[in-house]
Amino acid sequence: MTTPQDLFLVSLDVPGDHPVEAGDLSLALAGAELIDLLGARALTLDGERIVPGPVLTTGDRMLDEAGAALVRKEPYETVEDWLWRRGEGLATAYRDVLDTGGQLSGKRHRWPHRADRAAAADTPARRHAADRWWSREPVLTGLAATLGIQGERPPEEEPGDEAVVTVLLAVGDAVTELGAVRERRRIENAAFDNIWRAP
Repeated sequence: MTTPQDLFLVSLDVPGDHPVEAGDLSLALAGAELIDLLGARALTLDGERIVPGPVLTTGDRMLDEAGAALVRKEPYETVEDWLWRRGEGLATAYRDVLDTGGQLSGKRHRWPHRADRAAAADTPARRHAADRWWSREPVLTGLAATLGIQGERPPEEEPGDEAVVTVLLAVGDAVTELGAVRERRRIENAAFDNIWRAP
């Protein structure tokens, strides 16, 4: 299982401070993909710029798609730009992949099946994500924290890799920015409604 898959399942199974927004989850999943690709040495970071390495086959379709989507021309893409570009619709894509493989409901679907809410099932993927969560693995808990999902205790250690920390910080900033955009739209919509309701 990959970090994005584990993060998606944690977002379903672990209660947070508030329901996880699909846009926030998509940004965090894009960050999780970067972290796994860093671990596979498919890329490095030069400051905040993503420097692609050789095209690798990881054995996971979504990670391979992410690796193929890396910008391979200088000056290369920043982590922030990657999160916004790759993250678009990513939560839905991961839900469909996991659901089709039977990892959400325990039942395989021949074609992508879209359910509004996945029924919890004891699947290998869910067990793996739960084991990683309850062991307080720092990368997974760091990504989950950006979504408002906190554990009962802090992780045993902080991510030691500077590049991983850079990605985690960028995810946190992007989720905060998206939250601010949502709040601004809510205020604007409320003001617009009030104008129309005014006598």
